[in-house]
Amino acid sequence: MATPFSGCPRAMLLAAGRGERMRPLTDVCPKPLLRVHGQPLLTWHLQALARAGVADVLINTAWLGGAIRELYGHQYGHASMLDKRRMLTISYSNEGEDFGAALETAGGIARALPQLGPIFWLAAGDVFAPGFAFDAGAARHFAAGDALAHLWLVPNPPQHPKGDFGLSGEGRALNLPKDDPRPRYTYSTMALLRAELFAPPWCDIPPGNPQGVRAPLGPLLRRAMDAGRVSAELYSGLWADVGTPERLAALNAQAPARRSAAAYTGRTRSKEIRR
Repeated sequence: MATPFSGCPRAMLLAAGRGERMRPLTDVCPKPLLRVHGQPLLTWHLQALARAGVADVLINTAWLGGAIRELYGHQYGHASMLDKRRMLTISYSNEGEDFGAALETAGGIARALPQLGPIFWLAAGDVFAPGFAFDAGAARHFAAGDALAHLWLVPNPPQHPKGDFGLSGEGRALNLPKDDPRPRYTYSTMALLRAELFAPPWCDIPPGNPQGVRAPLGPLLRRAMDAGRVSAELYSGLWADVGTPERLAALNAQAPARRSAAAYTGRTRSKEIRR
């Protein structure tokens, strides 16, 4: 069912994880604040959201969450942005303070859902995708359809060679059986989601997750895929899952990232996919 929609939806950035594989770096710094080409990972997303005209961003926190809140406060705008209408208002879901630990992806989204609206952007704060466009046109197209989620998939990185989901020629994400020979791609963590995905029959966490239920997002997406309710496309721009100190060092060893959006234009394809 189409959702009434105008303007840009809100966004949620996932920043609550402990980052165990990034230790010892994350012993003193939350993973989304680790720097790539001179600025925190989370800042790259905030800059892209501001460029896209998104007005409201929610960040969930747990491990060292106070450092994230101290750095960004409740408003963000790049120094070069003279148009104050492009400033971001930032709110927080403090899972660490409320429940003592992160609630995993679905649990964290369910907790924040009352603040997100019927449609919202999602991205993980520890992923580097500086050219990703949180495009209002894509959000309007999503709102007009019946999909519960729209995922951006990427070619499988070396650390995740088997991928996550298939992709049909019609742009539907596929929950492929293990023995299915069709190619799988990796979920980038960038998505448009409908609040309906976090209600029965897809999700049984009560609204607002008052008990702090911990739950991953994958099972919800797979249920919706089996019902034909998840669309997807392949993102070919620069993307990196900054999951280990070695990957972070390798990323920073590459040519310094240019700050302009044009430097990171990533084309997307939903119907014709090349392996």
